[in-house]
Amino acid sequence: MKIAILPGDGIGTEIVEQAVRVLDVLDLNYESETALVGGAAYEAHGHPLPDRTLQLAKDADAVLFGAVGDWKYDKLERQYRPEQAILGLRKHLGLFANFRPALCYEQLTHASSLKPELVAGLDILIIRELTGDIYFGQPRGRRTAVDGHFPGAEEAFDTMRYSRPEIERIAHVAFQAARKRSKKVTSVDKANVLETFQFWKDVVTEVHAQYPDVELQHMYVDNAAMQLVKAPKAFDVVVTGNMFGDILSDEAAMLTGSIGMLPSASLDKNGKGLYEPSHGSAPDIAGKGVANPLATILSAAMMLRFTLNQPAAADRIDTAVKAVLAAGLRTRDIWSEGTTQVGTREMGDAVVAAVLGQSAGKTITKTT
Repeated sequence: MKIAILPGDGIGTEIVEQAVRVLDVLDLNYESETALVGGAAYEAHGHPLPDRTLQLAKDADAVLFGAVGDWKYDKLERQYRPEQAILGLRKHLGLFANFRPALCYEQLTHASSLKPELVAGLDILIIRELTGDIYFGQPRGRRTAVDGHFPGAEEAFDTMRYSRPEIERIAHVAFQAARKRSKKVTSVDKANVLETFQFWKDVVTEVHAQYPDVELQHMYVDNAAMQLVKAPKAFDVVVTGNMFGDILSDEAAMLTGSIGMLPSASLDKNGKGLYEPSHGSAPDIAGKGVANPLATILSAAMMLRFTLNQPAAADRIDTAVKAVLAAGLRTRDIWSEGTTQVGTREMGDAVVAAVLGQSAGKTITKTT
């Protein structure tokens, strides 16, 4: 097994370090190689996704990714901004299916922004189409308007578009995932306004005919956003487009207590994947040792389960994280009264200890 390690920017280096430490105590037969990506790559090589980094990602069996971005790069031309690295990886690796599980651990029900009874036992899987929609649609750019309300004014434009094969393949992924869960899919669209999503709704409905054992529900995106905070446990598998999925998965993350708890997997048609936490690079706390590494550690577990065919090792990580939370250890984003606040490294220490079968809490000291 070969894993490409791409820590990226900000807290990316800190959280990926902890995930790698956990992988290293699992007695796995794997090799890894680390490369620059994002702002760090731009500083060193003049591009956020250098050829060497892209080739490493292509050659590896799986990619463990941190986060990219920093406010200081906001004035760069768009093709040089750090975020173009992750978009480029998705495009060049064909990573069209993004899995974002929103799981509320029993110990974190009080960390959620909702009442405990609304999130206790929450287990949602959001499946986001990742290589189409307005993020990649052409044409796009800036121009002088020739029509509309203000002809002659400067305007910007992007194109939302989906082809039938793009919708069909993500729909199959969602229905197949639902068969392994509670057999319910909610397809989120804006068919009442957007022709693109009327087409999405029609194609998803056609694909559903091949899965008569799975319930299909259609929901407008604004209603879905409301229902996620009103009755989140009514959802099982949610499938939607690139932009809506980006927004809704972050909303779902807060139901679990913190986006620092949300892992993700982005897969190609053969199951090769890029694994990353759902949060960003958080430059405001970078280097302070307070970031939550659990989303990255859980992303490594997804990598072992989905791509590297190591389900037993993945289970060991999941069990270790539950043990650490049960021991009352919390980074500051999930801290609550009566628990012990720890830093990034200490949380990694605890998960490593739990994987090795040691007590998760004995060597941890409280930090402020």
